[in-house]
Amino acid sequence: MRISGGKARGVTLRVDKKAVHRPAMDKLRQSIFSSASAWVENQRVLDLFAGTGSYGLEALSRGSSHATFVELNKRATAMISDNVKIVAKSMQEKLDTAIATADATKWTPTSDTPYDLIFVDPPYDQIEQLAPKLFTLFDKALAHDGLVVFECPGQFEPAAQGWTLKKRLGKGIDQPTACLLRRA
Repeated sequence: MRISGGKARGVTLRVDKKAVHRPAMDKLRQSIFSSASAWVENQRVLDLFAGTGSYGLEALSRGSSHATFVELNKRATAMISDNVKIVAKSMQEKLDTAIATADATKWTPTSDTPYDLIFVDPPYDQIEQLAPKLFTLFDKALAHDGLVVFECPGQFEPAAQGWTLKKRLGKGIDQPTACLLRRA
């Protein structure tokens, strides 16, 4: 798994297969960042169910000002910490990051400053039960004009009252897709 754009382009991220079940696919991540590039630079980013941290790290490489990573698995948060160091070294700068070992549906932001961009890549087998809790978190943590990038199976429709699907990226119902959501 590599960073696909920005200052750390080409950097290989550490992937601990015992800590991460399904890392974000490079091709889908590239498509997301091509579509969401206008929302990345100088933005505060939240990466929920962070796994390797690839979404938040990609955003930092492309100019985001801050990234918070939330991941329940302790091995994964250690891996994210290593990946932050790898990307920071490549970029030759100190990155503004926070890493929380926590359940994403119970986590609460530690800052009053909202996030401009939220990436969420929940376990697909739990997605229907998690979605309502996640939309509650989005309402609390996202800036009024912010964007949520919700990775999900192709047949799943992440929806909640007050939210609009702006764009769906990915191919077919049997492949992972990303839904770009905004407040209605």
